[in-house]
This record gives sequence, structure tokens and C-alpha cells, in this order.
Amino acid sequence: MSKIPSPCIGVCKFKREGHCIGCSMTKDQKSLFKKLKKEKHQHAFLDMLVHQQSDLGKYSHWPVAYRKRCDKKGVKALV
Repeated sequence: MSKIPSPCIGVCKFKREGHCIGCSMTKDQKSLFKKLKKEKHQHAFLDMLVHQQSDLGKYSHWPVAYRKRCDKKGVKALV
């Protein structure tokens, strides 16, 4: 199992039509990421999330916060 951290950055306020204002995930997407065991699936999820954030807008803060989270856990950030 990989040590890729969840895309959640600890804001967890679901507005914007059900999307978190911190990471853009929905509650279902948060649950899904926790179930992904293969690293390639986690990478694909992160790619999808970055595209989702781009489509929704207002998530320019997320890559910086996620990189800090990855650094803290000693994992190379993929974004």
C-alpha cells in the first residue's frame, strides 16, 4: 500500500454544490480515495481532482497546501 496522502487539506467545508472549499472533493470522492489501494489508482484520482479543481475554479491554494502535507509526511508530491 502506498503512502500517498489524501488530497484533503483539512478544511472540510462542503459548499459549492457539494464540493469542499479546500480540496474540491465531494463526500463520496473522499470515501472513494480512502478505498483506493493501488498507487496507480491514487495517482489517477489526483489527476482527476486537479482537472476538477481547474473546471470549478478557486482552488489555486490547494497545490501549495497539498505539497506541504506531502513534505510533512516525507512523500514526493505529485502535483
